[in-house]
Amino acid sequence: MSTIDTIKEQIENNSVLLYMKGTPRMPQCGFSAQSVQALMACGEKFAFVNILENPDIRAELPKFANWPTFPQLWVEGELVGGCDIIVEMANNGELEPLIKNAAGNSQEND
Repeated sequence: MSTIDTIKEQIENNSVLLYMKGTPRMPQCGFSAQSVQALMACGEKFAFVNILENPDIRAELPKFANWPTFPQLWVEGELVGGCDIIVEMANNGELEPLIKNAAGNSQEND
């Protein structure tokens, strides 16, 4: 399977997916840490991919997404954005309903 196919499969199979540096328990950059905090505050489970352990994904995802930086938040197959957008959405109350809706939809599909 190509790296792009792997990325597409990850995005398809996870209603809320964060491509990040490190893990939610051990973020390896401040932007990933801020993004994880905002997502965790929504109270729903989310999937993640540690791009530091996946150099092929780290190289290919920015081209696939047309988004150059990490972290990247994907919700229901759509790129939401990076840290600044995630934090802004959390601060203005847009993130939690988006995440809760996506999590609810994925549970209905289980």
